[in-house]
Amino acid sequence: MPRISEDTIQNVAAANDVVDVIGGYLQLKRAGANFKGLCPFHNEKTPSFLVNPARQTYKCFGCGAGGGVFKFVMDYESVDYPTAIRKLAARANITIAEESEGEGARRGERDRLVMLHRDAAAWFHENLMRQKFASHAREYLKSRGIGSEVAARWKLGYAPESWDALTFALRAKGYSNDEILKSGVVTAKESSEKFYDRFRNRVMFPISNDYGEIIGFSGRTLGDDPAKYVNSPETPIFTKGRVLFGLEKTKRAILAANEAVVCEGQLDLISAFEAGVENVTAPQGTAFTSQQARLIHRFAESVVLCFDSDAAGRKAVERSLPALLGENMAVRVARVPAGEDPDTLVRSQGVDALRTVIGEARDYFDDALEEELKPGATAQQRAVLARKLAGFVKLIADPALREPVTARVRSRLELTDAAFAALLKAAPMPHPDRETEVSAAEIQEIHLPEPARLLCRVAILSPEARAWMRARPEPAATFGADYALVDHLIGTDLAIEDPAAFSAFTSSLSAVEESALAGLHLGKIPGEPVEVASDAWRGLLRQKLAAEMAALQSRMRHPDARMEEVAELHKQILDLQGRLIHV
Repeated sequence: MPRISEDTIQNVAAANDVVDVIGGYLQLKRAGANFKGLCPFHNEKTPSFLVNPARQTYKCFGCGAGGGVFKFVMDYESVDYPTAIRKLAARANITIAEESEGEGARRGERDRLVMLHRDAAAWFHENLMRQKFASHAREYLKSRGIGSEVAARWKLGYAPESWDALTFALRAKGYSNDEILKSGVVTAKESSEKFYDRFRNRVMFPISNDYGEIIGFSGRTLGDDPAKYVNSPETPIFTKGRVLFGLEKTKRAILAANEAVVCEGQLDLISAFEAGVENVTAPQGTAFTSQQARLIHRFAESVVLCFDSDAAGRKAVERSLPALLGENMAVRVARVPAGEDPDTLVRSQGVDALRTVIGEARDYFDDALEEELKPGATAQQRAVLARKLAGFVKLIADPALREPVTARVRSRLELTDAAFAALLKAAPMPHPDRETEVSAAEIQEIHLPEPARLLCRVAILSPEARAWMRARPEPAATFGADYALVDHLIGTDLAIEDPAAFSAFTSSLSAVEESALAGLHLGKIPGEPVEVASDAWRGLLRQKLAAEMAALQSRMRHPDARMEEVAELHKQILDLQGRLIHV
């Protein structure tokens, strides 16, 4: 792959403010001179993820993740360094030279699968928009209020009634059978190398990750197939429980509203979004997973569950609660009129009807008490409801959020403090399929001693201090392995006192090195940076020489030391004493 020049890397870094970039993925709030949010790299309840706009770095003090804008994109999007540069260059409209001929054949598996999904989506879309055999698909979408402009914005498509049309189209694009099979757009017959198109006679909804790459599909049948919807299976790039439909388009509206309206299906979401209710999303299925809850919590602190009002919809609400309440999110429940869903409500009564339903949504616990605690309820019915709600209350980890909920539920159920406390203790707590918390033992970090932190600070802030340290006869690593990072800083030719150059520099370091630098509190440049570096450096050198002398003296005192060896050790000690005087 052609190497991207350092000048280009610095230009890309300079054009992509770290707060703007990370703010496009997470919900950030100002915290003094910095910005704070929930870390996207581990599960946490209290924000410990800081973004420093002055130094253009981020740092999580919970899991240790940290670095610059390139490192964030690499880790968040699971891409390599050149890909991160290209993504940020595209974001800033900076041109990078085209890849060399044959580069596509050398792409990694993930890149190839993303390209395949993009090409498959384009093929489906071309079918829908141009082909005569898709006329019934166009009529179906028209009946659902979706015309050609909306279909184009959402890249909707049509999979023809064929066993191998997509397979042939992808082979013509140069994809191998192995790549086509791994993508999940085909299904292999048992005990056979033959496979056939997974989606046939279906309206196709591309599924994208939250930064816009198509990674899967959902197909709605237009025939009598008992499977109304067929989704992509899990693949190397698609995990159903970690994706929210439409988030790449709706996340900024969700961030602005600090609330996400959760619909059941793709058509519900598209209808709401196109009508003007833009802070919407939908899981791939009706219940939230812990990963999806964590994803939505990056953008909002509350959700409105806008599911059907029938028994299945109420069950879907309860299946979503463990993940959402476990993330300390406020959960409201919207009561859509019987027989309606967001899509039909918008088309039949207009978007204001949907806005009213959302605006009148009640907190889940209030809604459950209102709907299930009927006048004249028996003691047994109250007990059943109390046990169910106690389990959901137990999910709320934050005492400041749990206490008012507890008070409301206990009061409505007419229970004493002691009785409800006993229920909370005994209630089985529903658990979503949660990822393992990051433990302290799993966190890999460089813990810089204070002198190393000082030398790193002045090396970053002062080119004069870097030059002085670079001229020393001994490298900083002679003071210990913790000082190797100082050598990296003073060895670069980049003007790392500039945030853009510093971001470009750190992107070439290891993850733990980048994280260590991101955790530095740089402050203002010292008045005499060279003098500060000199004092620290000489102090470390004195400590090193003193430690060497102490080791030699210990050897001299050993009872087995011979006279010749003692004389040689004494000579070495005198030499070290002379060096110490002149430090």
